[in-house]
Amino acid sequence: CSESFRMGFVKKKKKNVIELLFLKQLRPAGCRVCLYEDGTEVTEDYFRNLHDNTEIILLTKGQWNGNVCDVSHLLATSNTHTDLLIESAKSLLSDENAPKRRKIIHNLSDDAEAENREDDEDWFEGMNSRFKTKSAYMKYNGESRVRGYLKEVEDYTGSIKSLKVQGEYQKIVATMVKQLKTVKYNGCYFDRREKGDNRLCTPEGWFSCQGAFDADKCLSLHSINPYGNRESRILFSTWNLDHRIEKKRTIIPALAKAVQNQNGREINWEYFYSLLFTRENLKLVHIACHKKTFHNLECDGSKVYSKRKRCRQ
Repeated sequence: CSESFRMGFVKKKKKNVIELLFLKQLRPAGCRVCLYEDGTEVTEDYFRNLHDNTEIILLTKGQWNGNVCDVSHLLATSNTHTDLLIESAKSLLSDENAPKRRKIIHNLSDDAEAENREDDEDWFEGMNSRFKTKSAYMKYNGESRVRGYLKEVEDYTGSIKSLKVQGEYQKIVATMVKQLKTVKYNGCYFDRREKGDNRLCTPEGWFSCQGAFDADKCLSLHSINPYGNRESRILFSTWNLDHRIEKKRTIIPALAKAVQNQNGREINWEYFYSLLFTRENLKLVHIACHKKTFHNLECDGSKVYSKRKRCRQ
């Protein structure tokens, strides 16, 4: 058994294969005969009962036993194996609890585990020195996106002709700003240090595309870890926090119209706030899944105004 034959494949076609595989003097010490499919070790008696063309592999001591030890062979053997590999890769990408496997598929050279500037200076290249950790910058990144949405809401004031309506509209916006300050503009969405539903990523920093506004999930299984390296951080800026019910076309005009037609009713600002600034209406999407066409979704008319509590007689 030569050095080059350690990972070679043989097929059960001739009886003299038994001698090649199982006579110790013909193979290195500690060499094991295993099934290529799952790494099960094969004894001489077990070998005699295998089906023809069963793929087996010789492994020296310490070598990994399993069917992805030689990916190039796996891809070359048959379309069945290729399809299996593709399905396995999709499974790894969709598994939120397998960050190390995701790293293998996406980028072997990242340093996502590092958090502080001094531990991964390349990641912070060109960045303001006030950012000492990756999470602090990513939190700022999330805040900046939400602040951008707020500015669009505020700028719409100039489109309202009635000064009275403008004043009422500005009161609503001021209330929303107060709430945004309380939650620090939802920068928690991009901060991997946050807990549970407060963040959109795994504790390791992996983000998954949630699919287009009209889809339940991303069929392409897009994912990224901007904490990994500078390139991924920059690429993440192309991902969009997309409003399912559109911000500029639908939500903001609906808010202005509600203020104009309130006639003494109280605006349900919390409803509009949730549509504009929270995960209630926001989806994180890869640029390829971001559809810029008209979404054709409307605000819920029954939620525009707050329902007044009836007094008991």
